[in-house]
Amino acid sequence: MANHDHAAGSAMDYSEHERTYEMFLGLVKWGSIFVIALLVGMAIFLI
Repeated sequence: MANHDHAAGSAMDYSEHERTYEMFLGLVKWGSIFVIALLVGMAIFLI
């Protein structure tokens, strides 16, 4: 069987989880802004 040490109650690195989640939210926010701006630009300049 596989050894699952994390299931034995070892401490989680919550600060790293929070930092990763904040990075993910920033990426989603700026990615969405970029896609919206791209679509608006295409609607203005390609029509």
